[in-house]
Amino acid sequence: MTTNPAMDGGNFVHNNTIPPKESRVLPLFSLKGRTAIVSGAGAGIGFAVAQALAEAGANVAIWYNSNKKAIERAKEIEQTYGVKCNAYRVNVRDAKHVESAINEIVKEFNGRLDIFIANAGIPWTQGPMLDGEIEHYHNVVNTDLDSTFYCARSAGLHWRRQAKEGTDIHGNKIDFKYGSFVATASMSGHIVNIPQLQAAYNAAKAGIIHLCKSLAIEWVGFARCNTVSPGYMATEISDFVPKETKDIWRDKIPMGREGEASELKGAYLYLSSDASSYTTGADITVDGGYCRWGCKVETEK
Repeated sequence: MTTNPAMDGGNFVHNNTIPPKESRVLPLFSLKGRTAIVSGAGAGIGFAVAQALAEAGANVAIWYNSNKKAIERAKEIEQTYGVKCNAYRVNVRDAKHVESAINEIVKEFNGRLDIFIANAGIPWTQGPMLDGEIEHYHNVVNTDLDSTFYCARSAGLHWRRQAKEGTDIHGNKIDFKYGSFVATASMSGHIVNIPQLQAAYNAAKAGIIHLCKSLAIEWVGFARCNTVSPGYMATEISDFVPKETKDIWRDKIPMGREGEASELKGAYLYLSSDASSYTTGADITVDGGYCRWGCKVETEK
Protein backbone atom coordinates (compact mmCIF):
# COMPACT_ATOMS: atom_id res chain seq x y z
CA MET A 1 0.00 0.00 0.00
CA THR A 2 1.38 3.39 -1.05
CA THR A 3 1.78 5.81 1.82
CA ASN A 4 0.81 9.46 1.74
CA PRO A 5 4.01 11.56 1.54
CA ALA A 6 2.24 14.22 3.60
CA MET A 7 2.00 11.84 6.53
CA ASP A 8 4.50 10.24 8.85
CA GLY A 9 3.50 7.40 11.15
CA GLY A 10 -0.18 8.26 10.96
CA ASN A 11 0.31 11.98 11.64
CA PHE A 12 0.57 14.84 9.18
CA VAL A 13 3.96 16.37 8.50
CA HIS A 14 4.25 19.82 10.04
CA ASN A 15 4.34 22.82 7.68
CA ASN A 16 3.07 20.59 4.93
CA THR A 17 1.85 23.58 2.92
CA ILE A 18 2.93 27.17 2.36
CA PRO A 19 0.60 30.17 2.75
CA PRO A 20 0.55 32.77 -0.03
CA LYS A 21 2.90 35.72 0.41
CA GLU A 22 0.18 38.17 -0.59
CA SER A 23 -1.96 39.40 2.31
CA ARG A 24 -4.23 41.89 0.52
CA VAL A 25 -7.53 40.29 -0.35
CA LEU A 26 -8.23 41.40 -3.91
CA PRO A 27 -4.88 40.22 -5.36
CA LEU A 28 -5.57 36.80 -3.84
CA PHE A 29 -8.51 36.41 -6.23
CA SER A 30 -6.36 37.06 -9.31
CA LEU A 31 -5.89 34.10 -11.67
CA LYS A 32 -3.66 35.91 -14.14
CA GLY A 33 -1.41 33.53 -16.07
CA ARG A 34 -3.15 30.39 -14.84
CA THR A 35 -4.82 27.68 -16.89
CA ALA A 36 -8.31 26.46 -16.05
CA ILE A 37 -10.51 23.72 -17.50
CA VAL A 38 -14.28 23.71 -16.97
CA SER A 39 -16.34 20.67 -17.96
CA GLY A 40 -20.02 20.95 -18.78
CA ALA A 41 -19.44 24.58 -19.78
CA GLY A 42 -21.59 24.91 -22.86
CA ALA A 43 -24.29 26.69 -20.86
CA GLY A 44 -25.67 27.21 -17.36
CA ILE A 45 -23.40 26.92 -14.34
CA GLY A 46 -20.32 25.83 -16.27
CA PHE A 47 -20.46 28.75 -18.67
CA ALA A 48 -20.97 31.23 -15.80
CA VAL A 49 -17.96 29.76 -13.97
CA ALA A 50 -15.82 29.95 -17.11
CA GLN A 51 -16.73 33.64 -17.40
CA ALA A 52 -15.75 34.25 -13.77
CA LEU A 53 -12.37 32.56 -14.11
CA ALA A 54 -11.64 34.45 -17.32
CA GLU A 55 -12.63 37.76 -15.74
CA ALA A 56 -10.11 36.99 -12.97
CA GLY A 57 -7.40 36.54 -15.63
CA ALA A 58 -7.26 32.78 -16.26
CA ASN A 59 -6.93 31.20 -19.67
CA VAL A 60 -9.89 28.85 -19.91
CA ALA A 61 -10.68 25.66 -21.81
CA ILE A 62 -14.40 24.88 -21.83
CA TRP A 63 -15.69 21.36 -22.41
CA TYR A 64 -19.03 20.45 -23.91
CA ASN A 65 -20.81 17.30 -25.00
CA SER A 66 -23.49 18.18 -27.55
CA ASN A 67 -24.05 21.92 -27.11
CA LYS A 68 -22.08 23.40 -30.01
CA LYS A 69 -22.93 26.90 -28.82
CA ALA A 70 -19.91 26.40 -26.56
CA ILE A 71 -17.66 27.17 -29.54
CA GLU A 72 -19.22 30.63 -29.97
CA ARG A 73 -19.27 31.20 -26.22
CA ALA A 74 -15.56 30.47 -25.98
CA LYS A 75 -14.89 33.17 -28.57
CA GLU A 76 -17.16 35.50 -26.62
CA ILE A 77 -15.16 34.91 -23.42
CA GLU A 78 -11.88 35.43 -25.26
CA GLN A 79 -12.99 38.75 -26.77
CA THR A 80 -14.66 40.05 -23.61
CA TYR A 81 -11.90 39.29 -21.10
CA GLY A 82 -8.76 39.29 -23.25
CA VAL A 83 -7.67 35.76 -22.33
CA LYS A 84 -7.21 32.56 -24.29
CA CYS A 85 -10.39 30.47 -24.41
CA ASN A 86 -11.13 27.45 -26.59
CA ALA A 87 -13.98 24.94 -26.63
CA TYR A 88 -13.44 21.17 -26.78
CA ARG A 89 -15.92 18.37 -27.26
CA VAL A 90 -15.02 15.80 -24.60
CA ASN A 91 -16.70 12.57 -23.56
CA VAL A 92 -16.31 12.83 -19.79
CA ARG A 93 -17.64 9.26 -19.40
CA ASP A 94 -14.48 7.91 -21.06
CA ALA A 95 -11.42 8.01 -18.78
CA LYS A 96 -8.95 7.79 -21.68
CA HIS A 97 -10.67 10.59 -23.57
CA VAL A 98 -10.58 12.78 -20.47
CA GLU A 99 -6.87 12.13 -19.97
CA SER A 100 -5.95 12.84 -23.59
CA ALA A 101 -8.08 16.01 -23.63
CA ILE A 102 -6.40 17.38 -20.51
CA ASN A 103 -2.93 16.57 -21.86
CA GLU A 104 -3.76 18.24 -25.18
CA ILE A 105 -5.03 21.40 -23.50
CA VAL A 106 -2.04 21.68 -21.17
CA LYS A 107 0.30 21.47 -24.17
CA GLU A 108 -1.79 23.89 -26.24
CA PHE A 109 -2.20 26.53 -23.55
CA ASN A 110 0.87 27.46 -21.49
CA GLY A 111 2.19 24.04 -20.54
CA ARG A 112 0.60 24.01 -17.09
CA LEU A 113 -2.67 23.24 -15.33
CA ASP A 114 -3.85 25.19 -12.30
CA ILE A 115 -7.62 24.78 -11.97
CA PHE A 116 -10.13 22.13 -12.92
CA ILE A 117 -13.88 22.62 -12.47
CA ALA A 118 -15.73 19.31 -12.79
CA ASN A 119 -19.21 20.49 -13.64
CA ALA A 120 -20.57 17.98 -16.17
CA GLY A 121 -23.81 16.36 -15.07
CA ILE A 122 -27.27 15.18 -16.05
CA PRO A 123 -30.48 14.85 -14.02
CA TRP A 124 -32.48 11.75 -13.13
CA THR A 125 -35.76 12.00 -15.05
CA GLN A 126 -37.53 8.68 -14.48
CA GLY A 127 -39.16 9.14 -11.07
CA PRO A 128 -39.19 6.35 -8.47
CA MET A 129 -36.16 4.08 -8.45
CA LEU A 130 -38.30 0.95 -8.87
CA ASP A 131 -39.81 2.34 -12.07
CA GLY A 132 -36.58 3.62 -13.60
CA GLU A 133 -34.37 1.87 -16.11
CA ILE A 134 -30.99 0.43 -15.14
CA GLU A 135 -29.50 2.06 -18.23
CA HIS A 136 -30.68 5.47 -17.03
CA TYR A 137 -29.08 4.78 -13.63
CA HIS A 138 -25.77 4.05 -15.34
CA ASN A 139 -26.07 7.20 -17.46
CA VAL A 140 -26.60 9.39 -14.40
CA VAL A 141 -23.89 7.83 -12.23
CA ASN A 142 -21.35 7.61 -15.05
CA THR A 143 -21.89 11.22 -16.11
CA ASP A 144 -22.15 12.77 -12.66
CA LEU A 145 -19.87 10.73 -10.38
CA ASP A 146 -17.55 8.61 -12.52
CA SER A 147 -16.59 11.54 -14.74
CA THR A 148 -15.61 13.54 -11.67
CA PHE A 149 -13.26 10.74 -10.65
CA TYR A 150 -11.74 10.58 -14.15
CA CYS A 151 -11.20 14.34 -14.30
CA ALA A 152 -9.71 14.44 -10.81
CA ARG A 153 -7.32 11.62 -11.58
CA SER A 154 -5.95 13.13 -14.78
CA ALA A 155 -5.72 16.65 -13.34
CA GLY A 156 -4.10 15.37 -10.15
CA LEU A 157 -1.32 13.68 -12.09
CA HIS A 158 -0.34 17.04 -13.58
CA TRP A 159 -0.45 18.82 -10.24
CA ARG A 160 1.63 16.18 -8.49
CA ARG A 161 4.30 16.38 -11.19
CA GLN A 162 4.25 20.19 -11.32
CA ALA A 163 4.71 20.43 -7.55
CA LYS A 164 7.42 17.79 -7.44
CA GLU A 165 9.46 18.95 -10.44
CA GLY A 166 8.60 22.66 -10.48
CA THR A 167 8.28 22.60 -14.26
CA ASP A 168 5.61 22.82 -16.93
CA ILE A 169 4.93 19.98 -19.33
CA HIS A 170 7.76 21.20 -21.58
CA GLY A 171 10.31 21.18 -18.76
CA ASN A 172 10.36 24.95 -18.24
CA LYS A 173 10.56 26.21 -14.66
CA ILE A 174 7.27 27.54 -13.28
CA ASP A 175 6.09 29.11 -10.06
CA PHE A 176 3.54 26.49 -8.96
CA LYS A 177 2.33 25.86 -5.43
CA TYR A 178 -1.00 24.02 -5.60
CA GLY A 179 -3.70 23.00 -8.01
CA SER A 180 -7.37 23.57 -7.31
CA PHE A 181 -10.05 21.00 -8.11
CA VAL A 182 -13.65 22.10 -7.65
CA ALA A 183 -16.55 19.76 -8.37
CA THR A 184 -20.18 20.68 -8.74
CA ALA A 185 -22.10 18.63 -6.20
CA SER A 186 -25.64 19.61 -5.17
CA MET A 187 -27.82 20.25 -2.17
CA SER A 188 -29.26 16.88 -3.29
CA GLY A 189 -26.11 15.34 -1.84
CA HIS A 190 -27.24 16.65 1.57
CA ILE A 191 -31.04 16.26 1.53
CA VAL A 192 -33.74 14.22 -0.22
CA ASN A 193 -35.63 16.39 -2.67
CA ILE A 194 -39.41 16.48 -2.95
CA PRO A 195 -41.76 16.19 -4.78
CA GLN A 196 -39.52 14.74 -7.51
CA LEU A 197 -37.89 11.38 -6.79
CA GLN A 198 -34.26 11.01 -7.86
CA ALA A 199 -32.39 8.54 -5.66
CA ALA A 200 -29.63 7.86 -8.19
CA TYR A 201 -28.88 11.56 -8.70
CA ASN A 202 -28.84 12.20 -4.94
CA ALA A 203 -26.46 9.29 -4.39
CA ALA A 204 -24.14 10.45 -7.18
CA LYS A 205 -23.94 13.97 -5.76
CA ALA A 206 -23.32 12.70 -2.23
CA GLY A 207 -20.56 10.56 -3.72
CA ILE A 208 -18.95 13.61 -5.31
CA ILE A 209 -18.85 15.40 -1.96
CA HIS A 210 -17.18 12.51 -0.17
CA LEU A 211 -14.82 11.80 -3.07
CA CYS A 212 -13.54 15.37 -2.88
CA LYS A 213 -13.21 15.26 0.90
CA SER A 214 -11.08 12.15 0.50
CA LEU A 215 -8.94 13.65 -2.26
CA ALA A 216 -8.35 16.74 -0.13
CA ILE A 217 -6.37 14.49 2.22
CA GLU A 218 -4.65 12.46 -0.49
CA TRP A 219 -3.53 15.57 -2.37
CA VAL A 220 -2.67 17.86 0.54
CA GLY A 221 0.92 18.39 -0.64
CA PHE A 222 0.10 19.60 -4.15
CA ALA A 223 -3.59 20.44 -4.63
CA ARG A 224 -6.77 21.48 -2.85
CA CYS A 225 -10.08 19.77 -3.51
CA ASN A 226 -13.51 21.24 -2.72
CA THR A 227 -17.13 21.17 -3.85
CA VAL A 228 -19.94 23.61 -4.45
CA SER A 229 -23.50 22.41 -3.77
CA PRO A 230 -26.00 24.54 -5.70
CA GLY A 231 -29.68 24.48 -4.83
CA TYR A 232 -32.40 24.88 -7.44
CA MET A 233 -30.94 26.99 -10.23
CA ALA A 234 -32.70 28.58 -13.20
CA THR A 235 -30.68 26.72 -15.86
CA GLU A 236 -31.40 24.43 -18.78
CA ILE A 237 -30.91 21.27 -16.71
CA SER A 238 -34.34 21.72 -15.14
CA ASP A 239 -36.23 22.70 -18.31
CA PHE A 240 -38.04 19.33 -18.27
CA VAL A 241 -39.59 20.06 -14.85
CA PRO A 242 -43.24 21.24 -14.96
CA LYS A 243 -44.17 24.64 -13.52
CA GLU A 244 -46.29 23.00 -10.80
CA THR A 245 -43.23 21.20 -9.44
CA LYS A 246 -41.10 24.34 -9.56
CA ASP A 247 -43.79 26.17 -7.58
CA ILE A 248 -43.45 23.51 -4.87
CA TRP A 249 -39.69 24.08 -4.89
CA ARG A 250 -40.18 27.79 -4.36
CA ASP A 251 -42.54 27.08 -1.46
CA LYS A 252 -39.62 25.40 0.31
CA ILE A 253 -36.84 27.87 -0.52
CA PRO A 254 -36.57 30.59 2.14
CA MET A 255 -35.52 33.10 -0.52
CA GLY A 256 -38.61 32.15 -2.52
CA ARG A 257 -36.93 31.70 -5.89
CA GLU A 258 -34.47 29.68 -7.90
CA GLY A 259 -30.92 30.95 -8.07
CA GLU A 260 -29.22 32.39 -11.14
CA ALA A 261 -26.04 30.81 -12.46
CA SER A 262 -24.26 34.14 -11.99
CA GLU A 263 -24.90 33.88 -8.24
CA LEU A 264 -22.50 30.93 -8.10
CA LYS A 265 -19.54 32.75 -9.63
CA GLY A 266 -18.17 34.01 -6.32
CA ALA A 267 -18.09 30.58 -4.69
CA TYR A 268 -16.21 28.99 -7.58
CA LEU A 269 -13.78 31.88 -7.91
CA TYR A 270 -13.03 31.75 -4.18
CA LEU A 271 -12.25 28.03 -4.28
CA SER A 272 -10.21 28.37 -7.48
CA SER A 273 -8.00 31.18 -6.20
CA ASP A 274 -5.41 31.79 -3.50
CA ALA A 275 -8.14 33.46 -1.46
CA SER A 276 -9.04 29.91 -0.35
CA SER A 277 -5.46 28.77 0.28
CA TYR A 278 -6.43 27.27 3.67
CA THR A 279 -9.65 25.69 2.40
CA THR A 280 -9.69 22.06 1.32
CA GLY A 281 -12.20 19.26 1.72
CA ALA A 282 -14.95 21.85 2.08
CA ASP A 283 -18.40 22.08 0.55
CA ILE A 284 -20.07 25.44 -0.06
CA THR A 285 -23.86 25.19 -0.19
CA VAL A 286 -25.51 27.89 -2.31
CA ASP A 287 -29.21 27.10 -2.09
CA GLY A 288 -31.16 30.16 -0.94
CA GLY A 289 -31.40 28.63 2.53
CA TYR A 290 -33.15 25.41 1.50
CA CYS A 291 -30.99 22.99 3.49
CA ARG A 292 -30.96 25.18 6.60
CA TRP A 293 -34.76 25.38 6.60
CA GLY A 294 -34.96 21.60 6.14
CA CYS A 295 -32.62 21.06 9.11
CA LYS A 296 -34.78 23.34 11.24
CA VAL A 297 -37.93 21.38 10.35
CA GLU A 298 -36.30 18.06 11.20
CA THR A 299 -35.05 19.45 14.53
CA GLU A 300 -38.50 20.68 15.48
CA LYS A 301 -39.98 17.26 14.75
